[in-house]
Amino acid sequence: MRRRFFYELYGQLHLLWPIFSAILVTMAGSGVVIGRIEDWRLDEALYFTFVTGLTIGYGDLTPKHLSARLLALVIGCCGIVLTGLVAAVSVQALNATSKDDADDR
Repeated sequence: MRRRFFYELYGQLHLLWPIFSAILVTMAGSGVVIGRIEDWRLDEALYFTFVTGLTIGYGDLTPKHLSARLLALVIGCCGIVLTGLVAAVSVQALNATSKDDADDR
């Protein structure tokens, strides 16, 4: 059953990989731009990007400029969409696995 789940998960991820990669590139690109606006190092900018994108928001790095704050909203929205896609792909793989398991009986 576990093998079927991972097979289905791989199939779903393979199908949606262009969407996942576009979201990740958008998030990382926005983070790098925010880092340039706020004069942060690259590691700080990427850290801020993924903390914001995962909607954790520690608050240790906060953008001060309006344009950087608007880009942070883009990162947050992309993070919400990315999280929803991961959840949807996992649920779809679970449904396909349980359907295959029911067909085998």
